[in-house]
Amino acid sequence: MSVVERAIDRLRRSGPPPVPERVGPVGTLNLPEGRTASRPEDAADPKIHIDRDALRAAGYLPESGQDRVFADEYRQIKRPLIATAFSGGGGIAGDPRLIMMASALPGDGKTFTSINLALSLARERDTSVVLVDADAAKPHVSQIFGVEKEKGLLDALASDAVDVEALVMPTDIRGLSILPAGSRGDLATELLASDRMQQVARALLHNNPRRLVLFDTSPLLVSSESHAVAGVVGQIVLVVRSGKTPRQAVIDAVAKLDESKAVSLVLNQGRRGMLGGYYGYGSYGHYGQDKDAT
Repeated sequence: MSVVERAIDRLRRSGPPPVPERVGPVGTLNLPEGRTASRPEDAADPKIHIDRDALRAAGYLPESGQDRVFADEYRQIKRPLIATAFSGGGGIAGDPRLIMMASALPGDGKTFTSINLALSLARERDTSVVLVDADAAKPHVSQIFGVEKEKGLLDALASDAVDVEALVMPTDIRGLSILPAGSRGDLATELLASDRMQQVARALLHNNPRRLVLFDTSPLLVSSESHAVAGVVGQIVLVVRSGKTPRQAVIDAVAKLDESKAVSLVLNQGRRGMLGGYYGYGSYGHYGQDKDAT
């Protein structure tokens, strides 16, 4: 049995019935009346106000009574990512502060995991996080936080004159900012695969060495855009949905990833008690290292 298959065996168990993902705006921009954040004449930086009750009602936060347990589960997920991010790389190709959130197929809970991981990372005292909507085809993060009409990643990629940092939107949650997907065009994949993408990624880290950048991407097996993003990042988190993601789909998705990247598996909606909660975490490091899931 391969390293990947052993990791899957440790992570995948039958779980509760799938819960449909519900997408609706849970964020609003605080802007002067009649203005939009995309207008250059706006001197004040727009800030996204996140309605936590709406976020919970939309299914992107747990029931209020489960907050503590849920927070502990995401601490287990984020701690190895943070350690790798600030360890100097250890032979990983790409900057480990750039983290790609991936899934094999739609409906695996990748965006749900991206949002909650970003919220958990934002609680760190010594780091900040930018959640980047890099899913040009279906920009769920932008839609959820009400910024789907704002300029973002694709606009910065389309023009060398655009300062990507100026498009990063702070939220009213300390340490958390969001970079919308931006203006969709026919050349989204080419833009994500361009040298400019490398420049934009470096620019997001330039002013803050303690910043982590989380890219929410399209599913690996249904889009070429995610493969372009994978070439830029140093860490990749593959979200597997318990009882739903086929084993072969996970194996096929991992096979498409660069062997020099640090790849981790996160189980979404696993059965409580399997790994201490609903969200299991496993890592086998670079493919060249024979590490079992933990």
